[in-house]
Amino acid sequence: MEKKKSDAPQFPTYRGKPLVRCGDVLYYGSMMDRYVVRLEVKSKKKVKDMNVADRVAVQLMRTDLDVNRKQIVKTSEKSGLYLAMDLAYVWLMRALENK
Repeated sequence: MEKKKSDAPQFPTYRGKPLVRCGDVLYYGSMMDRYVVRLEVKSKKKVKDMNVADRVAVQLMRTDLDVNRKQIVKTSEKSGLYLAMDLAYVWLMRALENK
């Protein structure tokens, strides 16, 4: 039996939405949707032998570049990646519900 390959790249997901990382910046959500969330690790702290995100900037952004309005809709800063991802999920779900 042969496995079928999808043309779309397969990214890790968080609560059903793609999570893409490039250095200290993570994008949560699909670029095919109207909104995505950008998370940027502003500072890190050392926990045992590992660097862990300390301050994380969260931005809800429109994906439509043709819109004349601001691309960034909401912004916040959280301490720790867990709190930032939790906020990102809530913002993204609310934005995608209110089409």
